[in-house]
Amino acid sequence: MVGSLAAVLLCAAGLAAPAVARDTQDPDTARTTAVDGPRLPDGLALTPPMGFNNWNATHCRADFDESMVKGIADIFVAKGLKGAGYEYVNLDDCWALPQRDANGKLVPDPKRFPGGIKAVADYVHSKGLKLGIYTSAGTKTCNTAGFPGALGHERSDAQQFADWGVDYLKYDNCNNQGVDAKKRYIAMRDALKAASQTTGRPIVYSICEWGENKPWEWAADVGHLWRTTGDISDNWGSMLSIMKKNLPLAQHAGPGRWNDPDMLEVGNGGMTDTEYRTHFSMWSIMAAPLLIGSDLRKVSPQTFDILGNKEVIAVDQDPLGKQGRVVSAESGRWVVAKEMKDGSRAVALFNETGSAKTISTTTRAVGLPAADGYTLRDLWKHESYNVADTISATVPAHGTVLVRVTADDTWQDKPPAVDVGAGHDPLVEAGKAEKVLTKVTNRGSTDARDVRVALTGPSGWRVKATSPTRAPALRTGGILGTSWQVTAPRDAKPGTYTLGLKASHRAPGGGRVQLELPLTAQVVVAPPAGESALSGLPWLSATNGWGPAEKDTSNGESDAGDGNPITIGGKVYAKGLGVHAESGVEYYAGGACEKLTAQVGVDDEKLLQGTVAFQVWADGKLAASTGVLTNADPARALSADVSGAEVVRLVVTDGGDGIDSDHADWAEPVLGC
Repeated sequence: MVGSLAAVLLCAAGLAAPAVARDTQDPDTARTTAVDGPRLPDGLALTPPMGFNNWNATHCRADFDESMVKGIADIFVAKGLKGAGYEYVNLDDCWALPQRDANGKLVPDPKRFPGGIKAVADYVHSKGLKLGIYTSAGTKTCNTAGFPGALGHERSDAQQFADWGVDYLKYDNCNNQGVDAKKRYIAMRDALKAASQTTGRPIVYSICEWGENKPWEWAADVGHLWRTTGDISDNWGSMLSIMKKNLPLAQHAGPGRWNDPDMLEVGNGGMTDTEYRTHFSMWSIMAAPLLIGSDLRKVSPQTFDILGNKEVIAVDQDPLGKQGRVVSAESGRWVVAKEMKDGSRAVALFNETGSAKTISTTTRAVGLPAADGYTLRDLWKHESYNVADTISATVPAHGTVLVRVTADDTWQDKPPAVDVGAGHDPLVEAGKAEKVLTKVTNRGSTDARDVRVALTGPSGWRVKATSPTRAPALRTGGILGTSWQVTAPRDAKPGTYTLGLKASHRAPGGGRVQLELPLTAQVVVAPPAGESALSGLPWLSATNGWGPAEKDTSNGESDAGDGNPITIGGKVYAKGLGVHAESGVEYYAGGACEKLTAQVGVDDEKLLQGTVAFQVWADGKLAASTGVLTNADPARALSADVSGAEVVRLVVTDGGDGIDSDHADWAEPVLGC
């Protein structure tokens, strides 16, 4: 459960700590078995576990208590989440007192849980739900207060959990004293099995060792799920980085053995609803555990709409147990497909970039058999269409279109799938006309008839079509392309505005199929002539792997403004950007700039840690890169030709070894225009 930035430090602290004190009550605890030893009870977690965990919302705050846990159980029932498949209500760190009792037993915090854990379990069970609990495979848990861990107490603690009525154990990795991970996690596996035999209570076993020892290669015979990454945080960069690490591990997942890219952040407020739908869509197509990490007593109705989408949940919970595989990934356009038990394919069209993109694949590429036509079900719009052999959609920035495609004989009863989109999200200088191109494309197996398109702007904006906006019919693959002139008022302030792009066509029954794609227009200011420090210019967008990107300081930690002076190799720089991999910062160049220069490197604030790589992109083309840099490297001079580019993007990747401590600096970045 340790945060991605702190995980390595805690491990290092654990390695330097004293030797393990074994449980005097259970002298055989030190014994370990081979990975192919006794298995946990079969039949558990045949689909990815679904439920709730408090950590992302509360950490160790005082509002994590018995009242909260019972309230979540009540909400599961009242809001239909139980009916949608959510089952586990899980306690994370800080539920216990800092010391064991005289008999070496764990003691629930009487202020947080005055009735004890068994009373909470009984209440959760009375709602037809199950209770989960947390501890660490070390001498203490991950919280800095240092609550008791289970290393050396596996048999005793597992028996306590079973006696209390616990159904799920999250077993963390802090303060592990350098004991081999397999031995530590196998010891708890065997302890849970023994407790199950005496109580009749099987416990789902979640291995939370952050992917450090590649548990996907050995843990299928130890636990039911295993973390593949460090902790997630509630921002786009963190979620994206974790998703990219988990996607390549599809071959290791299956019924009773799941890759776990950490809990859901949906509803915690650090991302947009579009980004949260992507988060939920991608976790579902990856067959990931769906553990809600927001305080459901406080979230918006939109959060319940996302978390309660039964059609998306059905992708995650498909009994075949396949994890989605990457079909293609190019320039931020991702296609991920998942084989379903009924022979259909779930397909995620995911747009990593900061503007709307058309993403396409074929029915053959996702593994469907040849057919005259297919039924495509949009799992967020809850509508069905017919398609030919192309699966395509224009996907908003950071968005995901999630569909389920079937080769069946009912496709002729559905209207054709029609895609509406634009060449790009417009960047508009106030008072200056900008050309916008829109396309309406028929992807169906039948004609789209009486096709119409309209584009509208906010009050005071001028929008004028300069080419036809109607077509009597579009055959399969046919396109209605329309050119528009869009002008923002001269007094329009810089920022984002919504343009309404709508299209429609006549349905087989005579009604009209309505389509809509809001476009995000951004009013921008042209960079001044000459050389300008980037930290003094407004950026178009910024994503960051940990906390916000900072101007003229290092990245610091998770809060805005908590950075330090930018320092690389002992040299301090007054100007620059402090970021954390994976990150991307975009600037408007307006075609008027020629060159970007900077000194780049890993910031000194994380001592000897961090490996990153720097890239400069000009309108989607790589203009310069450094290769991998470490904290031991001095600042590297970087120069990129950005001549004629409308948008310049500064990217920092993780160097290929994860994002732990990847604090990166763009020192003295200058744009010449």
